[in-house]
Amino acid sequence: MAGLSFCGNNVTKNAYSVDTGMLNNGCFVDALNLVPHVFLLFITFPILFIGWGSQSSKVQIHHNTWLHFPGHNLRWILTFTLLFVHVCEIAEGIVSNKQMDTNHLHLFMPAFMGFIAATTSVVYYHNIETSNFPKLLLALFIYWVLAFITKSIKLWKFAEYGVGVLHLRFCITALLVVLYGLLMAVEINVIRVRRYVFFANPQKVKPPEDLQDLGVRFLQPFVNLLSKATYWWMNPLIIGAHKRPIELKKIGKLPIAMRALTNYLKLKDAYEDQRQNAEDPEKAPSIWRSMYRAFGRPILLSSTFRYLADLLGFAGPLCIYGIVEHLNKKPVPYFEVYFMSSNELLQNTSVLAVLLFLALVLQRTFLQASYYVTIETGINLRGALLAMIYNKILRLSTSNMSMGEMTLGQINNLVAIETNQLMWFLFLCPNLWAMPVQIVMGVILLYYLLGTSALIGASVIVLLAPVQYLIATKLADTQKSTLDQSTERLKKTTEILKGIKLLKLYAWENIFCDSVEDTRGKELTSLRTFALYTSMSIFMNAAIPIAAVLVTFVSHALINKSKPSSSEAFAALALFHILVTPLFLLSTVVRFAVKAMVSVQKLGEFLQSDEIGDDSWRNGDMPVSLEACKKHPGATKAINRKQPLLYQMDNYEQPARRPLRPNETEDVAVKVNGGFFTWGSNLSTLSDINICIPTGQLTMIVGQVGCGKSSLLLAMLGEMQTLSGKVYWSNKNRYSVGYATQKSWLLNATVEDNITFGSPFNKQRYKTVIDACSLQPDVDLLPFGDQTEIGERGINLSGGQRQRICVARALYQNTNIVFLDDPFSALDIHLSDHLMQEGILKFLQDDKRTVVLVTHKLQYLIHADWIIAMKDGSVLREGTLKDIQTHDVELYEHWKTLMNRQDQELEKDTEIDNCQTAKNQVDDDEEEEEEEEEEDDNMSTTTSRRSKIPWRVCWQYLSSGGFLMVFLMVFSKLLKHSVMVAIDYWLAEWTANGDVPVNGTANGDVPVNGTANALCLITSLTVEFLGLSAATNLHHNLLNKIIHAPIRFFDVTPLGQILNRFSADTNIIDQHIPPTLESLTRSTLLCLSAIGVIAFVTPSFLIALIPLAVSFYFIQKYFRVFPFTVSQQHHNFKFSLSLPLTILSDYLGAVIVLTAAVASIWSSGKSLPSSMVGLGLTYALTVTNYLNWVVRNLADLEVQMAAVKKVNSFLSTESENYEGSMDTTQVPEDWPQHGEIKIQDLCVRYDPLLKPVLKHVNAYINPGQKVGICGRTGSGKSSLSLAFFNMVDVFEGRIIIDGIDICKLPLQTLRSRLSIILQDPVLFSGSIRFNLDPERTCTDDRLWEALEIAQLKNMVKALSGGLDAVVTEGGENFSVGQRQLFCLARAFVRKSSILIMDEATASIDMATENVLQKVVMTAFADRTVVTIAHRVHTILEADLVIVMKRGNILEMDKPETLLENEDGMFASFVRADM
Repeated sequence: MAGLSFCGNNVTKNAYSVDTGMLNNGCFVDALNLVPHVFLLFITFPILFIGWGSQSSKVQIHHNTWLHFPGHNLRWILTFTLLFVHVCEIAEGIVSNKQMDTNHLHLFMPAFMGFIAATTSVVYYHNIETSNFPKLLLALFIYWVLAFITKSIKLWKFAEYGVGVLHLRFCITALLVVLYGLLMAVEINVIRVRRYVFFANPQKVKPPEDLQDLGVRFLQPFVNLLSKATYWWMNPLIIGAHKRPIELKKIGKLPIAMRALTNYLKLKDAYEDQRQNAEDPEKAPSIWRSMYRAFGRPILLSSTFRYLADLLGFAGPLCIYGIVEHLNKKPVPYFEVYFMSSNELLQNTSVLAVLLFLALVLQRTFLQASYYVTIETGINLRGALLAMIYNKILRLSTSNMSMGEMTLGQINNLVAIETNQLMWFLFLCPNLWAMPVQIVMGVILLYYLLGTSALIGASVIVLLAPVQYLIATKLADTQKSTLDQSTERLKKTTEILKGIKLLKLYAWENIFCDSVEDTRGKELTSLRTFALYTSMSIFMNAAIPIAAVLVTFVSHALINKSKPSSSEAFAALALFHILVTPLFLLSTVVRFAVKAMVSVQKLGEFLQSDEIGDDSWRNGDMPVSLEACKKHPGATKAINRKQPLLYQMDNYEQPARRPLRPNETEDVAVKVNGGFFTWGSNLSTLSDINICIPTGQLTMIVGQVGCGKSSLLLAMLGEMQTLSGKVYWSNKNRYSVGYATQKSWLLNATVEDNITFGSPFNKQRYKTVIDACSLQPDVDLLPFGDQTEIGERGINLSGGQRQRICVARALYQNTNIVFLDDPFSALDIHLSDHLMQEGILKFLQDDKRTVVLVTHKLQYLIHADWIIAMKDGSVLREGTLKDIQTHDVELYEHWKTLMNRQDQELEKDTEIDNCQTAKNQVDDDEEEEEEEEEEDDNMSTTTSRRSKIPWRVCWQYLSSGGFLMVFLMVFSKLLKHSVMVAIDYWLAEWTANGDVPVNGTANGDVPVNGTANALCLITSLTVEFLGLSAATNLHHNLLNKIIHAPIRFFDVTPLGQILNRFSADTNIIDQHIPPTLESLTRSTLLCLSAIGVIAFVTPSFLIALIPLAVSFYFIQKYFRVFPFTVSQQHHNFKFSLSLPLTILSDYLGAVIVLTAAVASIWSSGKSLPSSMVGLGLTYALTVTNYLNWVVRNLADLEVQMAAVKKVNSFLSTESENYEGSMDTTQVPEDWPQHGEIKIQDLCVRYDPLLKPVLKHVNAYINPGQKVGICGRTGSGKSSLSLAFFNMVDVFEGRIIIDGIDICKLPLQTLRSRLSIILQDPVLFSGSIRFNLDPERTCTDDRLWEALEIAQLKNMVKALSGGLDAVVTEGGENFSVGQRQLFCLARAFVRKSSILIMDEATASIDMATENVLQKVVMTAFADRTVVTIAHRVHTILEADLVIVMKRGNILEMDKPETLLENEDGMFASFVRADM
């Protein structure tokens, strides 16, 4: 027993004597201290085991019982402090024990038991808390009281014996007394609040609302402090994700506090408060202040964490100093002494190693906590801003858009870029105030270590900081210009893609392609400058610490005439490394702050921009309150502009049916008095409007193209700016309007969603609507029926289907008023009649709904209850057809001639015989739809597939950068890191050798340093330029591939997806991959060199390296399970997933430091100079940072490589065969001179996999003949027109024009010699001249002549600039009819002898159309004109009519001959169209 006795067995004294009184025996007091600990362990273990035992047999406790008792966080913090103090007590005991001649267990045993008891107490507490059973806390209360009493006795005895503050054990005991006291207070507080004991009525507490909801699985706010700090609660999720990909369903909902709606309301309240309390109502509310009021607290919290982390960061260099300093000093033995002084403990190297480890762990935990809070706040802020922007968009006045004051692009930028800038600014925000503190502390410590020379070294850093800042501002400027160029490039690309069909048909794709390449050239120049500055910035970062260290040591040698000791040198080195980080980040943060200011300014302008005038509804007898909003929750969401977001959001969840409308008493639904309306410029578009829309009746608005019919509807809806006059809505109608626009607007959702549009689904009603719009046959043809996703902007539907779905939506909504803007323009005659009869006359009128219909089909006027005729922006006449017949005979006659018919009831054509069969063929252009299964753009519900680093893609990327660059990069990187290690090794040698002259080696160091700095610059340049050459090649190939792809490619690939390649993916390849690659190679090489150095210094470290390497491998593997492709709304999720793994890799880094320190302390006795230990530890400290970066960059690179992969997937697209088998020289200059067309046995399909759309067609068209082609939707009319241009796959037969088989011609030649006018008008932004003649080959006279033929001459003359007048994006500043006329003019400019008109007059009124028909007949008297018609009366004058059905020619003859055959198809068409 001699070795281990509790009180020691010193022979001279009896350790167990209690002669002087029990409490005067120190050993007895220590034994007394054991009592509470043992008590706690005895009581809690059975409870824990019983609890755990019973729990493990059942399922684990569900988190709906979790809650936090009062003082939760304080208790955790105190317990952790307690544990730390216990560790110090144990260390002190062990060190003191070493000084004694026999073992005294009582010096450290009670401390050890205390440590176990403290750990148990917190585990026990956690279990009680999660099961919400506070009665058991009594045990803890008793424990704290006992521990407090026993420790106080010990302290009292120490004081009595004169042991004071100088002695470490006194300090530790005093600390313990304070901690136990505080914990006791926390426990009393729980009793006071929860009253679980000593009180009659215990308080019942329910867990938070979020936890009651089993859908919430994001538990960060609800778990205990330890789990919060280490994200332990996420382990099950991470492990699950590793087994199979995470589904969004598994992630569940966000807690209420994190939802966008909550944050939106916070921000909005702060914003609106300022507006109300402002002295100056004109002054815009400050967004900064609103952000601070809504999100200030978390930012302050995060900054506090940040300060703590930064201060702990300085523990590293200090511990290194201590360890290297005290390695070789042997302690002086004391004999009988119990007590050691406080300094002594801090001179013990093992203690320092443990302290270093703890400081690192804490620092990393605080740092990650700070990141987490800022990131969460940033995401919340972004969600709130997005909701604000979205809400504002819904209330923007349309004039802002159409007058080009605010383009879609700008709003997109607000959503995509500006909110992101603010989010990033928030992420970096804590750095702003943490940096100065870090810098000041660092300089003070350096001064303390090295004196004046340290200040000289630090001044180098400070002097170079402005250079850094200069580079940073340059970077920001360059980035801005890059952004402008890329926006411009994107705009051009978008236009090309939207009008690709037209560009191909006119053989203009190369002109437009060149203009994009042009902009791309400018963008690349900016990118090159950007790369140069980035490299300089990286170079500065690497060079500054090297230069500072060099200056410091040289000046130290010169001033003090002595070398710094190795402990000072390495502590200084580590400090310089710490100092560089804030200085480097400073430039970034300042840059982001500037960007954030710009963003806030833009947001402010946007939020202040004009809204639709609220007051126009509020006047007269129409009090509109929230009650009104509540009354019609089923109202169309598109028009519910005034309804607050809150109600809309609620309605999406549980929409109530609108109460059935009472018998309509008011006879006027909408009334306009003396209205003058404008689209923004002060010229009124509509003037002097006085109209009434009768309730429950059908009102029709008619008039010529561009006379303001659509504008009138929008004016009534409040979309236009009112110059004067009033719009009155009867009380129950406002907020209840269904509206179908002229240009169909579709959601990217299923067909069913597009029709129900947020209203509750009613099967009966839905079916009726589908039938009324005759959508059933089309729905049956879609791959998944009405559950088929409609592609972006309805890409996978024909024009007619799109229009009918929009009308169906307006019909389905249960609204009092329905506005239909030209719903028949894209429909053939049968569909129009069906829609009119079934949909408008039957479905809407039976329902007593008020209908306003804009139309060009005058034959429907007889159904109107009320007619409004418009001309040049004002009302020409209003009344019933009878009124107009009696009062305005002229107008009536004019209409009659247009309608080509007598004033009699519409003879309904009863032949719906083959209507069904015709409709069973979807509109011709998209014969058969493949559903898009493009893996990457479908926001599938699975966020990730198995993740492997895509090495093949990396290789493709590097090889597109060029092999010379790759070689240069690898070589310079390796060289640079070797030189840097050499410098540090030299430092260790220099400080270690006493006999080397002071100045000799210092001077030798200068050239080495110079080399290192130069290498830094070269390496970063090689990486950047490697990235740039890759980006250049990839974009060039992508653009050329896509522009020359066959038209089928654009039919099956959503536009958005192609655009993503040019926007997001190109941006990633241009700007994100190079820095990631640079950072990845740098941090990997730094880690490797560090581990190399440590292993070289202390080979025993290699043994520990194996388990560390394995655990690192697993960490990074788990980290990369979540390629960060989770969609935007799961930002929160994505970040919190990355945090547990970051924390783990941080802790791993701390373990590496600990092992390195322990290994070097062990081997220090065996001939290891202390300078080498310093070298090893300094390197070990850097590892923690870089390990993190390696993992992070790997994950980033993987996600970014996906962009390269997506671009590459498009590079394999087949191009059209542009060459042809004939040489351009063999084609006569003036071909086709006559315009004779022979079609021989023609078979056409869109794709080798699809069925043919034209089967064995034979026809002969004489030169100069006017040919009309008609047929039902889907009969192959348009496909025939495309065949003339070789746009589709002609796999049998041929088309011979003027003796040349067109399939042999080069495409460019063929397409540039024919003219076509398409169904959908396409205009490009630019001038009118550019739209008519982008090749710049025609004279002005020729252009004016074309405009005259197209009836546009007078309108264009009136515009400022004439031919050079501006056309906005998509031609939005002209009406749809006018755009169509421009397209006609475009075809007339190209004087080819064959003109093909595909439905060219669909959105033009009859009068203009009649003029056009005549002009075309005269202007093209000697040319061949092929017209494809929906309205048969347009081709009654033709020389030859071809009737098509299902890809075959059914009838072909002169129209007169065909009409004689009464049973023929053509005759039935004509009767239907009368």
